[in-house]
Amino acid sequence: MKKIVIAISLLFIGHIASAQNVVSIIPEPQFLKVNAGSFTFYKNTGFIAPASWKPIAKYVQQITSTSINTLQKGNTRIIFKENKRLAPSEYTLDVSSNTITIFAKDYAGALYGAQTIVQLWYTTKTPSRIACISVKDKPRFDYRGLMLDVSRNFYPVSFIKSLIDVLSIYKINNLHLHLTDGAGWRIEIKKYPLLTKQAAFRTHKTWKEWWKNGMGYLKEGDPLAYGGYYTQNDAKEIVAYAAAKAINVIPEIEMPGHSDEVLAAYPNLACDSVTSRSGEFCIGNDSTFIFMQDVLTEIMQVFPSKYIHIGGDEAAKGHWKKCTKCQKRILDNGLKDVDELQSYAIKRMEKFISSKGRYLLGWDEILEGGLAPGARVMSWRGEQGGIDAARQNHDVIMTPGGTCYFDKYQQNPAGEPEAIGGFLPLQKVYEYEPLPASLEKEKQQYIKGAQANLWTEYVPTQEHAAYMIFPRIIALSEVVWSNPISKNWAQFQEKLAAHYSLLQAYNINYCRPSNRVDIVSSIDTSLQNATISFNSEQFKPTIYYTLDGSNPQTSSAVYTKPFSVVGKATIKAAILNAKKSAPDSVLINFHKAFNKPVAYNIPFSKSYPAAGAKTLVNGYRGSLTYQDGQWQGFTSNIDVVIDLQKVDTIHLVQANFMQIIGPGVYMPKYIEVQTSVDGINYTNQGRDNNTTSPTESSLLFKDYKILIKPTAARYVKFISKLQNGFQFIDEIIVE
Repeated sequence: MKKIVIAISLLFIGHIASAQNVVSIIPEPQFLKVNAGSFTFYKNTGFIAPASWKPIAKYVQQITSTSINTLQKGNTRIIFKENKRLAPSEYTLDVSSNTITIFAKDYAGALYGAQTIVQLWYTTKTPSRIACISVKDKPRFDYRGLMLDVSRNFYPVSFIKSLIDVLSIYKINNLHLHLTDGAGWRIEIKKYPLLTKQAAFRTHKTWKEWWKNGMGYLKEGDPLAYGGYYTQNDAKEIVAYAAAKAINVIPEIEMPGHSDEVLAAYPNLACDSVTSRSGEFCIGNDSTFIFMQDVLTEIMQVFPSKYIHIGGDEAAKGHWKKCTKCQKRILDNGLKDVDELQSYAIKRMEKFISSKGRYLLGWDEILEGGLAPGARVMSWRGEQGGIDAARQNHDVIMTPGGTCYFDKYQQNPAGEPEAIGGFLPLQKVYEYEPLPASLEKEKQQYIKGAQANLWTEYVPTQEHAAYMIFPRIIALSEVVWSNPISKNWAQFQEKLAAHYSLLQAYNINYCRPSNRVDIVSSIDTSLQNATISFNSEQFKPTIYYTLDGSNPQTSSAVYTKPFSVVGKATIKAAILNAKKSAPDSVLINFHKAFNKPVAYNIPFSKSYPAAGAKTLVNGYRGSLTYQDGQWQGFTSNIDVVIDLQKVDTIHLVQANFMQIIGPGVYMPKYIEVQTSVDGINYTNQGRDNNTTSPTESSLLFKDYKILIKPTAARYVKFISKLQNGFQFIDEIIVE
C-alpha cells in the first residue's frame, strides 16, 4: 500500500510540558527543571558580578526594578560567577527563593543567563516574582543571525538599536546589515564621498515606484530625494551597542554585481562596453580592485566583525563578455569563461580580506567558477550551495529562501501588507532543520548555523520591518539554539503566547497569530481516501468544519482528531472567534484522472518540479505558496496528455492557477482541452480565457473550467498558454 503523507508528527517532551504552566523560555534550554517556590525581586535586590560583567548586572537591575517600590525584606541577591570549565556561550542558572546564581565562562554566556531572567520577568503572571528553576544551557549552533536590508529602505539608528535589544533576548548573535545595493549606498566612505552625496538618495520613496520610473538618483539635499546613510560614527555606535548585547554586526558591501548606485557615482568603474545602466563592476579594470580594497579598508576600521560580506550574487555578467578589458583579464589569467572571471574577482578580494585577519562571506553564487580558499558561504538558493561548500570543507550558514526569507507573506495575503510574494508561515520557520539529511555526517561540522533575511523592497517603514521579523525570528531562535529533540510546535505556541507581552513592552509591532486553518491531507492512493487534520497558529483553538462546501457555523462539527474522507468533498474550516475571517477550504476529489499517467510534451521548470510527473493528478491542492511542493512551475506553455487507461465518459476538465506578479507568476492567457479515444486523433473541447488583469498585484487563484458535452475519451490533452514569467498549476481534475 502506497501512501503519500504531508503531515509531520512532532515529539512531545514531558519535562517541558510540566514546566510550561510555570515558565516560558524561548529558545528552549538544553536542560530545564522547575523547583518548588519562587524568587521575589525588590527595589534594592543586590547584584554581584565580575567587573567586566557589571553592565549585564546593571541591565537586569534596570529592567527588574522599573516597577518595584518595595524594599527587600530579606537578603535577596543575583550573583554572576565565572566558570572556566563551561564552553563559550554556555551558562547555568539556579533560582532559589533568595538567590539567583548565573555561572558562565564568558560575557556572552553571562548575558544569555541574564536574558533568561529577563524573559521570565516579562512573561510571568505574578509581577516581580519568578519560579525557582535550574537551567543548563548552550547553543546548538555558533551562528544565529538576522539580515536586514537597509539599501532598499533606510532605517534609523534608533530602530537598529531596538531590534538589537530584542534579538539579544532571544539569543540571536549576528546582525547582518545589507548596506549597499542598487537602491542606495548606506555607509559613509571618506575616500569616496560621492557614494553618499550622489548614490545614497533616489528619485522615489518607495522601491516599487523607483524601479518602475527609471531607477534614478538625486544629490544629497535635493528636496525630492529619498534615502539616507549611516556615518561612520553612527555605525560605530551600532557596533558598540550590539557588542554589549553579545551581537556581532556583519557589514555587507555588494560586489561585483548589485552595484548600480556605485557606477552612477563613479562610472569609470563600469565596463567599456556599457551604453546603458549596469550593475556590475568591470573586472578587467584595476581601478575596480583599488576601489573595492579602499572601501573594505574603511569598513574593517568601523566593523570589527570576523566576517566581511561581499555579496557576490546575481551578477549578470553579460557586459563582461563584450568588454575588452574583461576579456583581456580572462586571456591573461587563463580563465575559461565569465564564471571563472567572477571567481577571479572573489578570490582576489578574499586574499585581501584574509590578509587583514578577516573571513570573506558571500552568497552561494561565489561557488561559480571555483570557491576562494578561505571563503565562507551563505546558502540562499535552497541548500545545495551550502552542501557543495561543506563538502569542500568550507564553513556554511544556511539561509534558504523557502524557509528563511522573511519578505514573504506570513498569513493570508488578503489581509496583509503587500509583500514580494511567497508564503512563509510561522510553523514552517519553526520546523526548519539546518542540517541537510543528504549531507554526510562528517561534513555537518561545517554547517555553522542559520540566518533569516529580510529584503525590504516592499517594507517601507520600521513598523512594517518589525512586523515581518517578529515573531518569525523567535521561531528561528529555537531552531538554531535548542536541541532538535526538544522542539514541539504545540509547546512553542503555548510559550509564544506568553511572550507577546514582552514584545509589547519593547513596542515591537509584531504579527499576531493567524486565524488561518491549515488543512493537511494524507492521501492513500490505493484505497482512494484521505486522512484530514487541521493546524493553526492559535493556541488550542476551537475549529469548526464542514464537508459539503458550506461555511462553518457554531452548529457545525468541531475538530477533535484526524478523520477520513472517501470520494469527493469540499472541506471548509474556520476559527469562529472575535477575529473571524473567511474559512479556509480544500477540495478532495478522487477524480477520473487521479494517479493516472501524465506525459509532458513540454517539460516543467527544473526549479519548480513539485512532486514530478504525478503532481498534476496526485489529489493534492496547493497552498498559498508556490514553494509548498504541490505547485508545478512552467516558463513555457503547458502541454500534457493524461492517459485515463480506459475509455470513459467525461464532462468536465478544470485546473487551478496562481498569480502573484512580484516574483513573476501570472495566470495563463487561456487553457484548452482536447480529447481522444486512440491517442492519435484529438477533438477540441473548448477554451477558457483569462479574465485577471496582469497588473493585479495581490495573490490570486483561479479555477479554469471547461464543461464538455458528455464525451467518450481515454486521452485528455491539457494546454495552457503562457502569458509572462511563470505559470503555476497544482491539479488537473477530470470528471
